[in-house]
Amino acid sequence: MVRKIAFFVASVPLLALLATACTPPSERDDRERARAEPVFPAADRPVSALGATAFADEEVRDTRQEAATVMQLAGIRPGMSIADIGAGEGYYTVRLAEAVGESGRVLAQDIDRGALLRLGDRVEQERLDNVSIVPGEPADPRLPPDSFDRVFMVHMYHEVSEPFAFLWRLRPSLRPGGRVVVVDVDRQTDRHGMPPQQLFCEFDQLGFRLTEFVRTPALSGYYAMFEAVGPRPDPQEITPCTQAGTQTGGQARNQARIVPGPQTQTGAPDAARDKDG
Repeated sequence: MVRKIAFFVASVPLLALLATACTPPSERDDRERARAEPVFPAADRPVSALGATAFADEEVRDTRQEAATVMQLAGIRPGMSIADIGAGEGYYTVRLAEAVGESGRVLAQDIDRGALLRLGDRVEQERLDNVSIVPGEPADPRLPPDSFDRVFMVHMYHEVSEPFAFLWRLRPSLRPGGRVVVVDVDRQTDRHGMPPQQLFCEFDQLGFRLTEFVRTPALSGYYAMFEAVGPRPDPQEITPCTQAGTQTGGQARNQARIVPGPQTQTGAPDAARDKDG
């Protein structure tokens, strides 16, 4: 009897090893990845469908001084390293590349591979040697750590299907003193917009503090800038925000503040604007 028990106990690792050996490598990788991946809460709000990746009105946007206004507010200067998330076909990418100059770098990212191919053609034609192009994932911007002075998300955050996972993975990419810049429209998330209080609450859950908030006609919407404060929270500490822009439970880590700036109140947002290009 003792021998049988000893044989049984000794056989368990062997059986597990045999079962593992019989499992295709791809399935084993998927299972191991699933066990290692952190679990994030879902956003308690609708998510916009993916919008257009290009605009035919870049001249109109420049006439409004949209990119110039955003870059001035963000303090963009030569030598900076910038990530343009949801770059589309490059309205901001090419202007950021010029602003940071030869000593700076711009990383353009999007989940639309076709848009990235078209952006690649544009970058090549305009000989922008300081621009790199990489694909992202819906829940992961796939940015290198400790790399960026500014991360831009222009007219795209409302399309992020897993915002808490996305921001959690984005945060380590910031250099000390780095900032995240969001440009969006003040309307419901299922209408290609993001109510500011909802934005503040979601960023707050990831330990980001609002440092500036500006409304101006140049954007047909608003500009918000955030800095990371304190340690990155564990995924299980994240509490979803309601559509009213408040937590469903728990306490806010940092009270969002609207900092006085060169803001001008604007009327109804431009309903035609969907996504940055």
